[in-house]
Amino acid sequence: MPLSEPLVDLVAQRFRVLGEPMRIRLLDLLREGEATVGELQQALGASQQNVSKHLGILHGAGMVTRAKRGTSVVYAITDDSVFDLCEQVCGGIRRQLSDMESILGQPS
Repeated sequence: MPLSEPLVDLVAQRFRVLGEPMRIRLLDLLREGEATVGELQQALGASQQNVSKHLGILHGAGMVTRAKRGTSVVYAITDDSVFDLCEQVCGGIRRQLSDMESILGQPS
């Protein structure tokens, strides 16, 4: 059954959100557990403004939650399925690299 146009648009939006390396880094850090903007900023060596901007996009896409704790805002993963997608992509890249290494390693 073909995908409906609204569903295609939603899938494309999710890929656009994940198409930014900083967002993938943030999700990877949050895989270990919740963290504040300051903790994420320090781990990535990025500006607070840049980290906050990307967390806002991830939050808007429903991939992370945020909660105020005292004077800090803590972020956590909402949707673990994002890691399934990342594993699929990483597995595909590993297979391609392995195939290329096999080809390049063969004598002419």
